Amino acid sequence: MNNSINIKELRHQFGMSQEELARRLNLSRPTLISLEKGTRPLKLDEKQKIQEIFGLIQNQKSEEKSDMRIDIPQKKLDKFKQVLLYILEKVGGKPNIGLTVLYKLLYFIDFDYYEKYEEQLMGLTYIKNHHGPTPKEFIKVVEEMKRIGELEEVKSQYFKYEQRKYLPRIATDLSKLNGREIEIINSVLGRLSDKSAKELSDYSHGDVPWMTHEEGEEISYESVFYRNDPYSVRQYEDEI
Repeated sequence: MNNSINIKELRHQFGMSQEELARRLNLSRPTLISLEKGTRPLKLDEKQKIQEIFGLIQNQKSEEKSDMRIDIPQKKLDKFKQVLLYILEKVGGKPNIGLTVLYKLLYFIDFDYYEKYEEQLMGLTYIKNHHGPTPKEFIKVVEEMKRIGELEEVKSQYFKYEQRKYLPRIATDLSKLNGREIEIINSVLGRLSDKSAKELSDYSHGDVPWMTHEEGEEISYESVFYRNDPYSVRQYEDEI
């Protein structure tokens, strides 16, 4: 390796999250982000440690392949149900709240929460498509909620387009959502729930996680730490 170590590329090559690498380097995540962006110079001892870490990983890669995937969404499907019910109770009656808008609201809730708290709220798997991020688990979970009477699906018209809307048949169990989860949900709904499907799709296309993935690819939660204004919900400070 030389002085121009591409830390981000190495992490991706070896399937290591920022959290894991920062821990091994004994750095904060914001400091690691500064190193990856090149806004903070890499010290000699840090460079040597990085060489050691990835050299050891290379030697052990064949034996520990199953342990290399760290950035995997930790799906919390019951939490997803409560978030969906909460969204529908709060804004589901608005004429613009159809399937596409719901997809984007869920995406921004999940990724805003992960950026701010470095924890997953719902942990859904989002796929990049031309309409924006799409949660893989949505249809299966919603079909089950419809089957047991927790949701009702209705068809409506929004301008000239057919729209799929959902009506909650049970109340949100607020005991399953903590204060900071509700704060993030309310923040996203306050900012975005009045936008049309096209406006929200276009808006999602400017977010770094969507921009840095290929069509059909799963969107990495780790990419949220490279957001810029107006998408970032966290104040970063470069640390020396």
